Amino acid sequence: MWKDLATVLEGCVVRLEPLGWHHEDGLFEAAREPEIWRWLPHDASRDRAVFRRWLGGAIAASRDGREAAFATVDARTGEPIGSTRYLALRPEHKGLEIGWTWLAPSAWGTGANVEAKLLMLGHAFGPLGCMRVEFKTDARNERSRGALSALPARFEGIFRKHRLLLGGQEIRDSAYYSIIDDEWPEVEAALRQRLKRMTDRRKQAG
Repeated sequence: MWKDLATVLEGCVVRLEPLGWHHEDGLFEAAREPEIWRWLPHDASRDRAVFRRWLGGAIAASRDGREAAFATVDARTGEPIGSTRYLALRPEHKGLEIGWTWLAPSAWGTGANVEAKLLMLGHAFGPLGCMRVEFKTDARNERSRGALSALPARFEGIFRKHRLLLGGQEIRDSAYYSIIDDEWPEVEAALRQRLKRMTDRRKQAG
């Protein structure tokens, strides 16, 4: 397994911290918008017990080494604004997935997601030595697919009838995207340019 898979990743807009129970109250407040959970397996926006099961599952997966979950924290205020994680870990093949990513609506368009991806991809292709990072999302989730295309990550195809959601009430097709190590320098430059434009706009607006 990788050493230091879940470690603090520092940025100017966000800081990614290994997810823990001390993030619960702040994250639950950040997660109260149902739209956040529209494309995830369950809705943890209103029911604290459902949210605690999601949080406990993420922490347990990190503790067991199956995944590495992070709290996405506002770098200025220290307040939790979302979460993301490394999953589908394949160290023997130098690959992993970035997923389970969500942000409070107040953080949309602020550069938080762009910088979180920059930090996670940089850690994956740098210290972890990955040659492939993949992403998957509900094929109907146009917002997520647009964000992945904008990274840019390469669209690889649709896994049809890939998963069941909402206790088996809904069938999901999954759209797969990836970035490989050969592409990372160009993707990194594009992300840094996007982040600079977004943070410059925030400074001008503020």
